[in-house]
Amino acid sequence: MSRSAYLILENGTYFEGKAFGAEKETTGELVFTTAMTGYLETLTDPSYYGQVVIQTFPLIGNYGVIPSDFESNSPFLKAYIVRNWCQAPSNFRCEGDLDTFLKNSDIPAMYDIDTRALTKIVREYGVMNCKLTYSLDNFEKDVEEIKSYKITEAVKSVVAENSELFESETHDLKVTLMDFGAKYNICRELVKRGCDVTVVPGNTSADEIIKMNPDGIMLSNGPGDPSENTEIIKEIKKLCDKKIPIFGICLGHQLLALSQGAKTSKLKYGHRGANQPAVDLKTNRVYITSQNHGYAVVSESLPDNAEEGFVNGNDRTCEGVNYTDMPAFSVQFHPEACGGPHDTAFLFDRFIELMKNNKK
Repeated sequence: MSRSAYLILENGTYFEGKAFGAEKETTGELVFTTAMTGYLETLTDPSYYGQVVIQTFPLIGNYGVIPSDFESNSPFLKAYIVRNWCQAPSNFRCEGDLDTFLKNSDIPAMYDIDTRALTKIVREYGVMNCKLTYSLDNFEKDVEEIKSYKITEAVKSVVAENSELFESETHDLKVTLMDFGAKYNICRELVKRGCDVTVVPGNTSADEIIKMNPDGIMLSNGPGDPSENTEIIKEIKKLCDKKIPIFGICLGHQLLALSQGAKTSKLKYGHRGANQPAVDLKTNRVYITSQNHGYAVVSESLPDNAEEGFVNGNDRTCEGVNYTDMPAFSVQFHPEACGGPHDTAFLFDRFIELMKNNKK
């Protein structure tokens, strides 16, 4: 029989449910994702560092654990909240069950909790901190602990320490991928397009990257407040000055904008899921995209050398920027898709063309 567990929110509200996964108390920032599939990609996305994730789709764990679908080596989220936890997965690719995976990853989880009511609170009041615990005996003390929690040094906490090379079959182009918490599929999308990809830690200096003589630079996704990465932003500015083709995704999009003098701000409850509409401002076409971010570039702060390329179809926040004085562009959503729709994978082709044209 599962042990009772409680989720205490920063505003003093609490929910009772049942525990699975690792047995440990934890504090984090409460967010939700609306994706209907791809729970393994959610669990292994480094961008969830420091966060407690609510999965709004009610049935989770039904196709088990499939390591080839992972987006990083391990989960970085603090806890996982679901409505119904499937204890008997069924899928021909399944190599394990969710409970065992969470235990081995030291991630606590809750089920049999009203995720609809919980999500409505986050939507109404905004992202807030919370604590997963197994007792309400220290409720007031727990609330004070929750209020003091803050995510810091997020990028530093998720990046690999060493560089790694992924070679393509044709070796057409060389790309340096700055890893701020990169998802594996960014690298896969580049490799299958003929790029040899060298993944380097996000704090690698501009001088070191320039010595590698890349045809292009990829700025990856990642967690946390983009503005706290002041040293990385300075190095990106140096790379921009060299006019090397650059493509930024999610956090990479934000860091690139910050390097050009723009500003970022925290959203009320962020965009997380596989069904976020992004509007192309040139064609007015709407693309359904995968997203996972709590911050956005402030459109009004974009410098003269930047043009907004995409906006979110729901709240009109900035979803993409094209730069007019250098071969660079960026998007807030995830064209590498995992998990989500493939509608915007063509942006990788745009990056390939940008690099080829720059070599002429």
